[in-house]
Amino acid sequence: MERLTILAPALLGISFLLVLFLVYCVLVLIGRTPEVPGFDRRKFSELLGPFTVRFIYWVLGPIERMLLASGITPNAITFVSMLFCAGAGAAIGYGWLATGAWLYALAGVTDMLDGRLARLKGLQTKAGAMFDSVSDRWGELFVFAGCAWYLRDSGWLMAVMLGISGSMMVSYTRARGEGLGVALDGGMMQRAERVLLVAVGAMIGAWFATTPSQASYAPPALGTALVICGALSSFTAVGRWIEGYRELSRREAPRAAVAKIEVVETPVPQPNPMRITGENRA
Repeated sequence: MERLTILAPALLGISFLLVLFLVYCVLVLIGRTPEVPGFDRRKFSELLGPFTVRFIYWVLGPIERMLLASGITPNAITFVSMLFCAGAGAAIGYGWLATGAWLYALAGVTDMLDGRLARLKGLQTKAGAMFDSVSDRWGELFVFAGCAWYLRDSGWLMAVMLGISGSMMVSYTRARGEGLGVALDGGMMQRAERVLLVAVGAMIGAWFATTPSQASYAPPALGTALVICGALSSFTAVGRWIEGYRELSRREAPRAAVAKIEVVETPVPQPNPMRITGENRA
């Protein structure tokens, strides 16, 4: 019964999304692909390509339009997303894995909406961008802290450290690249993928935790998700690092070549043939 309680919302949501996905596929096949404002400015990862992301934004369209009609600011949505992350971390830390998974999923949804709302309302500012980026990092730290507390007595604690390291380096590499004028926002494991993976891992762990005989499988389920998240995040971070280094090296190569060419030659003084020496004086 407990498993049914955990899975019922997920099954209903998945069933609803499957129906919408079939409708979306039919629209694409007949040449009536749904229009998503600002969709062409987004870069995609290898896991969630343009087809899937367009579908997600299409599903969120009614919520987006409702937010546009309201007086809610993008920063308010960002703050709510961070609160969802804090709640998810606390829930996971206390062993309420299903609650933590749902809260983290809600945090991911709201995180997708704040930036789009800012663009559609014309409220994009540097202050808002900083608030969003820093809030996302705090949100991830809240969730990873909850995972660390939940896994503190198991050998899976190192999985949390790997997840934190990979996730933070993905974000740091992008921020450092932007500071040097290089856009590094691609890769396999971005924030949306990390949220999805950790939430699924927590939900699977909750499934095992409801049965005493299988409760020991809950930490490995969450730990495995964190290992995958950390490994793929590290792969993404290293890929961005290499990409940024190559791009900066390419930009600096012409200047280095010019610096080698501009060598100042000191002229050698030549003797004056008309000069009269002391031996020629009368």
